[in-house]
Amino acid sequence: MRKRFHGLKRVKIRQSWNKYNLYNLARAEPPRIDNRTFFQQKWTAKSLTRAYHGETVREKKWHKLFRRTIKAVINMDPKALAENDGSEHAEGRGSGLDVPANQKPKSLPKIPYLNMIYAPTERRLDTAVFRALFASSTRQARQFVIHGYVKVNGEKMIYPGYQLNPGDMFQVEPDRVLFATGARKDRAERAAGRKLRAAKASQNAAAEQSESESEPTEPSSPKSDPPPEVAVPEKDAKKALQSLISQAKAILSSPSSALTAQRKQDLRAFQRTVKRNLSRPDALTTTSLDSQLAEITAKMAPKPTAPIPSNPLDLPTLSSPELQAEAATLSPNQLKTLRAALAEARENPIDASKPYATPWRPRDWMSAFAFIPRYLEVHHKICSAVYIRHPVARPGLAEVPTPYNFDLNSLAHNWYLRRR
Repeated sequence: MRKRFHGLKRVKIRQSWNKYNLYNLARAEPPRIDNRTFFQQKWTAKSLTRAYHGETVREKKWHKLFRRTIKAVINMDPKALAENDGSEHAEGRGSGLDVPANQKPKSLPKIPYLNMIYAPTERRLDTAVFRALFASSTRQARQFVIHGYVKVNGEKMIYPGYQLNPGDMFQVEPDRVLFATGARKDRAERAAGRKLRAAKASQNAAAEQSESESEPTEPSSPKSDPPPEVAVPEKDAKKALQSLISQAKAILSSPSSALTAQRKQDLRAFQRTVKRNLSRPDALTTTSLDSQLAEITAKMAPKPTAPIPSNPLDLPTLSSPELQAEAATLSPNQLKTLRAALAEARENPIDASKPYATPWRPRDWMSAFAFIPRYLEVHHKICSAVYIRHPVARPGLAEVPTPYNFDLNSLAHNWYLRRR
């Protein structure tokens, strides 16, 4: 029988935004291990912490990733170091004399370095995608990587266990991020999406059928021979080509405002083509060159521009005259609200073809997990992030996010120290 991933009886916290996982996280308590042996305490701590940190990583692989040494940073006071050379701490040592209170070093908060036991898993690509809020769970982030939706330094990376180095940039396709972090479709939206996909499939099938029906009729009809080319006298052809060159020169001599840079390049290329044909009497054809010149001059014709309607009140353009007249009666604050609503509707439209609910809105249980570690720099508009550095421990802070306390992580660390 398959065990439930988010069990409510045997609680194990996961790297997921699932509502059951949030419930387990809210009611989680330290396990009662007072009546257990030291071996049982370490095993319990290992099983709980491994369920959260890298539960997709096999135990043998994690043994290779585990490191005895843990990186930590201690904040030193440069002013105190410059004033004191340490002799005040050695004065009276062993004689029973007490050091004056003003000479005692300032006590810093303890460094929870044993909370950094699972720091190697934070370098994994799937974990970094989850920490950057590009996926709703590490399993979904792993799926994105395997399916080719993630790039590292511009190259597609399909290995979830890829170890990031400081300075590496990874990015996820925006549609996948919107699907992962957006609200799910309800029953009506899923039905609308199925209807839209069915309509598109029927249109494609009808188009393919019409193409297949038109193809057999072509070979059945006898092929008509192309009309014989009429031989053009060499002198007349040369005169026609020279007249084309003169027309192109006349167009180029027109004011610069009437010609764009692209049109000038086309005309100069046309002149070179005509000159090449002049040197080849056997290939003098003026019909294609004439049509080419006509196409260039047609592109030069100015396009009619629609008159811009005068809108002295700066009213938004609406679909019908009735709505436009009603917008003219609104106050300035109401007009500002209307313009903001229209802009939001354009940027976040209703699209039944998307796999997430539209207009887009964040997932229900996202706010409880919406934090970014210090070792990541994330740009959510382009769905990219940079792995700045490896996580470290500081006085009173460990940069590896974990729901477990120092004692439980220290027991797990002792478990793996025995097996190195």
